[in-house]
Amino acid sequence: MEFKLNFIILMLGILFTGLTAGLCFTWSNAITPGIGKLDDLSFLKSFQVMNRAIVNPSFLIVFFSPIVLLFFNVYLNRKADPNIFWLFLIAAILFFMGIGLITIFKNVPLNDILENSTLENLSTSELKDLRQRFENPWNRWHTIRTLTSFSAFILLITGMLYSK
Repeated sequence: MEFKLNFIILMLGILFTGLTAGLCFTWSNAITPGIGKLDDLSFLKSFQVMNRAIVNPSFLIVFFSPIVLLFFNVYLNRKADPNIFWLFLIAAILFFMGIGLITIFKNVPLNDILENSTLENLSTSELKDLRQRFENPWNRWHTIRTLTSFSAFILLITGMLYSK
């Protein structure tokens, strides 16, 4: 029973971490560069619409459940080979800090600034200023999310391969 629980938790953690890493990678490599070519109003409106659409149950489960799953996996593997344990622990910490904390304390506050703006009422210079305050910081923090989720994914797969 314990082996099956360990296996299920690890596989779900790998799956959801991989999906999150893929989402972050796609966002960084296709979405933000694509909408980055739009004028200020179109860019900001597009980001508002995407931010509203992405907050849904399937996204929230995939994006945030690894925080719980990865630390539970660490607990279940606390008596495993120390190398495997450390791979899993580092993966959990990276995901927690890179996805959990950065999302909550950096990207979401920027999203909230954008959400609370009535774009149609802003002048051209106000739109430009809002975009400058939003775009580069959001992309910088998102790049960290992309790198940490991808790193956590690789560490989990490495730990799984070594635990065989």
